[in-house]
Amino acid sequence: MAIDLNCDMGEGAGEDEGIVPLVSSINVACGFHAGDPATIRATIRLAARHRVAVGAHPSYPDREGFGRAQMLRSPGEVRDDVLYQVAAVRAFCTSEGVPLVHVKPHGALYNTAAQDPALAAAICEAVRQVDPGLVIVCLAGSPMAGVVRALGMRCAEEAFADRGYTPEGTLVPRGRPGALVEDPGAVAERVAAMARERRVTSVAGTPVTVAADTICLHGDTPGAAVLAAAIRWRLTQDGIEVRALARGP
Repeated sequence: MAIDLNCDMGEGAGEDEGIVPLVSSINVACGFHAGDPATIRATIRLAARHRVAVGAHPSYPDREGFGRAQMLRSPGEVRDDVLYQVAAVRAFCTSEGVPLVHVKPHGALYNTAAQDPALAAAICEAVRQVDPGLVIVCLAGSPMAGVVRALGMRCAEEAFADRGYTPEGTLVPRGRPGALVEDPGAVAERVAAMARERRVTSVAGTPVTVAADTICLHGDTPGAAVLAAAIRWRLTQDGIEVRALARGP
């Protein structure tokens, strides 16, 4: 049994050095919500040093709101935003001799595209134009997963280690009770259940099915490095291999 463990990096949270050795994939901020050229290069080099897979983490153009503010962007605008960001990270990967493996939208763009087929298709179009072999990461069980596969792209469905779930299987909006899970033991138990049983307990106490290929730990969650260590220890105890996603041909 194996699962990919990914983390958003290059966002200025300050724990990248402690987290990267504990995960199998990272999502590199592309400059629209966080990061800059120097940070992108440094983050890719850090991943290469620890043999961790690299993905691009494009967002809405929203540095002030850290990419978490909802924006009215047309599918054409989203396509070009994503194309610009993914191409930039890929160029840095090429410069460093590191393959780009996947693309995972960030924040409000991720959540909106999960339910909006037009935006999901726009993201797929942008990724295809950069490299059709890239894996697109999206919310497990969301309509976006179907859009990605219908367009002939590779999809990895994602669950979240440190975010609360509603009974409907969506994420509890940030700022609401239960949105963040910060206890290391609880986070580790959730990840083990996701990997082993493909389920998570919602904030209402009900089971939610999460057929995940990859599990995300947010790099800006307080104590993220401690959470990552707890997750790795628990997965090792359960005999679950932590293994990166594989890109297409």
